[in-house]
Amino acid sequence: MRNTWMAIIIAVVLIGCTGSRPARLGVMSGKFIPCPDSPNCVCSQDPVHSRSIEPLIYKGLHEEARTRLLGVIQGMKQAKVVTAQERYLHVEFTSAVFRFVDDAEFFVDDTQKVIHMRSASRLGHYDFGVNRKRMETIREMFNKSAKTNTDIKRIE
Repeated sequence: MRNTWMAIIIAVVLIGCTGSRPARLGVMSGKFIPCPDSPNCVCSQDPVHSRSIEPLIYKGLHEEARTRLLGVIQGMKQAKVVTAQERYLHVEFTSAVFRFVDDAEFFVDDTQKVIHMRSASRLGHYDFGVNRKRMETIREMFNKSAKTNTDIKRIE
């Protein structure tokens, strides 16, 4: 009986560990808010090498690039699209085991033909590289979708 109560208490504590949605998300004058000093954030606009990640590069129309990116994200487990605007996406990724939530943001910069990315953990200090790995997975899938779309257009 004691073990059952202990398991219930631990479950309640872990459910409460999802953290609340950050108040400061979005893009101001074409920029995300800077990453904190903790190593659980990556951003394509961050000048600090350890937190920097390359943006997604696209050719063609920004609407097509956004649609491709949205398709990639919607195909990922644990992804929930919170905001989908013409040039901005906010996505919550929830970990399978402990239900921790990370916030990912994407900003389509049509003048540079890039999609800037930012991903940060809501809680904790260290994320074991999860945010970077997720963004690199998105990059890989986004690039593959471009090749698939090009191949389809050639066939038609």
